[in-house]
Parts: sequence; structure tokens; C-alpha cells
Amino acid sequence: MRVIESTGRLPGDSGEPPARARPVADLLALVRPAHAAKTLLVVPVVLADAPAWTLDTLAGLAWAVGAFILAGACVYIGNDVADRHRDRFHPVKRHRPVAAGRVSVRTAGLCCVVLLALLAMVVSTGPGRPYWPVLTYLGLNVAYSRVLKHIPLIDVGTIALGFALRVLQGYLAVGARVAEWLLVAVFSMALLLAIGKRRQELLGTGAAHRPALRGYTVQLADQLLLLTCVLATVTGLMHLRTDALLEPYGQTAMLLCTPPALFVLFRYLQVVLVDGGGGDPVRELLADRGIAVAGLALAVVLGVTILLTRYPVLATAIPH
Repeated sequence: MRVIESTGRLPGDSGEPPARARPVADLLALVRPAHAAKTLLVVPVVLADAPAWTLDTLAGLAWAVGAFILAGACVYIGNDVADRHRDRFHPVKRHRPVAAGRVSVRTAGLCCVVLLALLAMVVSTGPGRPYWPVLTYLGLNVAYSRVLKHIPLIDVGTIALGFALRVLQGYLAVGARVAEWLLVAVFSMALLLAIGKRRQELLGTGAAHRPALRGYTVQLADQLLLLTCVLATVTGLMHLRTDALLEPYGQTAMLLCTPPALFVLFRYLQVVLVDGGGGDPVRELLADRGIAVAGLALAVVLGVTILLTRYPVLATAIPH
């Protein structure tokens, strides 16, 4: 006979009502559609360095975006299956479809196979550009899921490298010269977000859920945040001043972008260090009004600068 705990619940019972069956929603949640914003925001930055904005350029960029969205979805499913036992003890991740038991391992694996087949189709019918970054991304994440995620410092570096691969694939897709400063800036920004997430995990679940956290402390995370914040700022501005094809407006763009760029970084540090956030960087960055306004200002400045650079005739229409 089963023993009833003093709380009146059976052992292992969380006390929560059973979740309603939502097969379509659960299958959609497997691929984490909100995280497609990572690719939608990162890959198109190479448009600023594209030789020309033609239909072929836009088609190549769309191909790169689609390939990385499919690759990312495969990675998310694989991680959820591999981590399902540990996720069941996490206050948030236990609600994921596989960890919660709403989607079986077999069904999740079948979805992953279907997505991999779609990715293979996209790659084989693509514009003929090199596609090794997306394949490297898949291999890197297999290594991350099995080994690298458990090694302190290497874990966050692996995550950041995935974002640099997105940008690199974008450059190859549009046939543009790779801007090294931009790659370093994107890597630094992704590293900043990953470290912020680790800091929030230290304050929350701790190393019980993520063994790599045994190699971190809150103080170390704070120091790494400041270091990567400086690196992201310097490399981003260096890209605008040297690598970006914005002449003769490169210096002006750098000066105008500095205040909103610094505000975005300052606000993110405030969210992490003061508000204790950073656990879900994608959702928090997209939902923060201050970051959204500053990001819009950055987009406007860069958009206008790119248009003036590509179409000099527009500059003559601006009153002096």
C-alpha cells in the first residue's frame, strides 16, 4: 500500500492539476519558435556588407535564415531529449513537452528526423553557396550536448560560437567579404548573454541542474560580464568605423550609434545585476521597452546610413 505524505499528496505528486493534452501546441513548443528571433536578427546584419541588394542576394539570405532556423530546431529537440531526466527537476524546464511527458521521446525523435530531412533538402536545393557553417553548427551542438556543456567557460564559448557561425553563413550566402570585427562583436554579445544566463542560474537552481556551474561564482560571472561588455562595445564600433561599407558616413554612423548601443548594454547589465534577470535572454531583450527603443534607434541610424551609402542621390535630397 502506498504511503501518503503529511501534505496529503502521494509521493512524487507536485500537487498541480494534470496538463490538458495540446498535441499541436506541444509539437510547436519543441522547436521553440520564439528563439527563431536569434537567427532572424543575427543573419540579416550582413546586408550592410552585401555587394548589392539584388533578388539573388535576398534569396541567399533567406536561404541562410531558413537553414539555421531548421538546424536550431533540431538542436532544441535533441537537447530536450538528452536532458529530459534532469529537466524534470528544474522549476521551469520541467514544463517542456518532453520533460513533462506530453511528447514521447519517440515522437520527438521523429520530429527531429523530419526537420533534418527538410534541412538536407534546403541545403541541396540552395543557391550553391558554401554551407559548412550550418553543418559545423550541428556538429558543435552535438558535442555541446554530450560533453562541452559540462565544461565551465567552454560551455558559454560554444554557445557564442553558434551565433558567429550564423553571421558567417550569412556572409557566404550573399557572397560578401567577411567582416572580422563584426564576427568578434557578435561573438562577444552572445557571450555576454550566455554569461548573464549562467549568473541567473547560479542564483536560482545552481549546479544541481547544470554541473558546469560548479566552475562559476557570481563574482566571476560579474567580472566576465564587464569584460565581454567592453569587448562587444569596442569591436562593434570598430566594425562601423573600419569594416562596414558605410563610407563616407562611417564615422558619423559610429558617433550616432554609440549612445543607443551603450544604453542597450547598460540596460542589460541592469536587468542582470540589479533585477536578477537574464534567465531567458531572448524573451527579456524583446520584451524590454528601453532596449526595444534603443534598438529601433540603432536600426534607424544604420538603415539611413546604408541607404545614403548605397544610393548617394538620396543625400542630395536632404536639405543642408
